[in-house]
Amino acid sequence: MISLVICSRTQNISQQFDENIKKTIGCEYELIVIDNSNNQYSIFEAYNAGLTKSKNNFVCFLHDDILIHSNNWGKLLIETFQNNPEVGLLGIAGSQIKTKMPSAWFNCPKEQKAIYIIQHFNGQNLKDKWEYGFENNIYVEVTAIDGVFMALRKDPRISFNTNMKGFHNYDLNISFEYQKFGYKIWSTNAILLEHFSSGSMNKDWVDSTFKIHAVYKDILPLKTSDMSKRDLKLLEFENGVKYVNHALNFKLKKNAIRIWFDLLKIRPYSKEYIKFSKKMIRLLFQ
Repeated sequence: MISLVICSRTQNISQQFDENIKKTIGCEYELIVIDNSNNQYSIFEAYNAGLTKSKNNFVCFLHDDILIHSNNWGKLLIETFQNNPEVGLLGIAGSQIKTKMPSAWFNCPKEQKAIYIIQHFNGQNLKDKWEYGFENNIYVEVTAIDGVFMALRKDPRISFNTNMKGFHNYDLNISFEYQKFGYKIWSTNAILLEHFSSGSMNKDWVDSTFKIHAVYKDILPLKTSDMSKRDLKLLEFENGVKYVNHALNFKLKKNAIRIWFDLLKIRPYSKEYIKFSKKMIRLLFQ
């Protein structure tokens, strides 16, 4: 048996989603819907409440705007955890590289990602099926997974960090927690789901991303692939520059300055750093 936790923007999940779960899960399950229609909980608080209420050793956290196309996915999750005790966390989208610089899990080269999803795009009548990174395997070890679908093995030492606020980076939080305690994280293409919304960049995400990376700075960077030190260094610099630009766009100057100094440690006095620094100084004093 498996527990399902959904933080819902309405009092209950849609009938369509409820019926979809019943039809496809393929095993007995416990459904825990956290009513967040009044926005009274952060996602960290809501998911911890669901984790506390859950009665089973395996718990799956799902967004409330998805439909699952694969059959027997609950049975698959249970069997995967039972047969692989080293695995603590499993999703359908993840990356084999996670930089120390503040960034999303997907801010890495395509060949370092393992994703299987049908993704819709906000405000557009468009969707795309993404499937790459698995080759001949249905599981790929990753460093972090996306929050749209996260299944975990309960460990009393691990929960969501309620010092974090809002609705961003809970997936990095729980991924880093499982990494910290020595578990493996897998992404799979054995479960296909359709996601009807996409994330957006805003000030809350930029600030949250800075904070979550500060909390886990001692275990970062993480990698499960053979990316060279040189390529990882270049990716760190690239992600740092992206973050500083985002921070400046949202007037988070303290965050921007902190990461600017960290960039100096990566590529001291390089042409790229000097060029970027000139641009940053102009932006700081606008």
